[in-house]
Amino acid sequence: MEAIVKEVEINDFEVSKDCSSIYLGGGTPSILTADELSLIFEGLRNRYQWNEDIEITLEANPDDIFPERLEAWKTAGINRLSIGIQSFYEEDLQWMNRAHDSGQALKAIDLARDHGFDNLTIDLIYGSPTTSDEMWRSNIQRALDYNIKHISSYCLTVEEGTALEHFIRKGKSAPLDQEKAISQFDVLMDTLEEEGFEHYEISNFAKPGFHAVHNTSYWKGVPYIGYGPSAHSYNGKRRQWNIANNMKYIKAIESGQLPAEGEELSAIDRYNEHVLVRLRTIWGINPEELDEKYRIHFLEKTRELIDSGMLILKDGRFTLTRQGKHMADFVSMELMYG
Repeated sequence: MEAIVKEVEINDFEVSKDCSSIYLGGGTPSILTADELSLIFEGLRNRYQWNEDIEITLEANPDDIFPERLEAWKTAGINRLSIGIQSFYEEDLQWMNRAHDSGQALKAIDLARDHGFDNLTIDLIYGSPTTSDEMWRSNIQRALDYNIKHISSYCLTVEEGTALEHFIRKGKSAPLDQEKAISQFDVLMDTLEEEGFEHYEISNFAKPGFHAVHNTSYWKGVPYIGYGPSAHSYNGKRRQWNIANNMKYIKAIESGQLPAEGEELSAIDRYNEHVLVRLRTIWGINPEELDEKYRIHFLEKTRELIDSGMLILKDGRFTLTRQGKHMADFVSMELMYG
């Protein structure tokens, strides 16, 4: 914590001093004490001008949520919680090797509400071998019954070198069923849109007025700065990232050095990132904006995707169709340069 506060003082990455959001994530910030949170926030207040309606989000595991911690978070100024529920079913949680059980998942939401946290977002995972279609519908309905205003939902994926990849390769776990994952994503979109949620980013759904301020800034290309091991920063022209190793990070900061690497982004890099990120959102891509910023003619690459039903042009903006949302990465790759 002391090293992070010191980094706040010495990291001169160029971003605005006006602060509209703070996000405590990237691990288990829900184990931080009230004193540790106060230390971080004091350092940030000394450097940045906090907006009056600043959004301060903390990622929390259900098994870390207790009354005394919720009181400390509220006192520290945290006004939004992102709770890693993943599923309300025991068999899913055990298969995912989660530390919490279904009872703790439900209790965490109740406790958060009891302590004044009305701005909640929860994570749900679909496409797991243990999650039947009926269970998935029930997971969504449970979130709706709890009047959750923001839901982030991700498809289970197999990353090379992970335990899951090893288990599947050795036959200890069933391979993922892509057709089931597509079907469950459709159920998610249909159900939440019927309930008045805006599908404002591929994996994110919110009731009006409850979009994530912080994550929306990422998707709209707003500059940001990250502090701590592995943290990334971006200012529109340059990207920078800190070393991942905790001890090397601390030693470097103690010696007055910033343990970071970076890269200058070319016009094509910035164009490709713009396409990749904005295409995932309801705001889509304005071709005139791309031409003006990057002098790259986006329209030249869209015709085939429109004809194949993956892309649509409406009100001067390109957005993904329902079919395109299932193929978002492919569509983005097709529109990139280089």
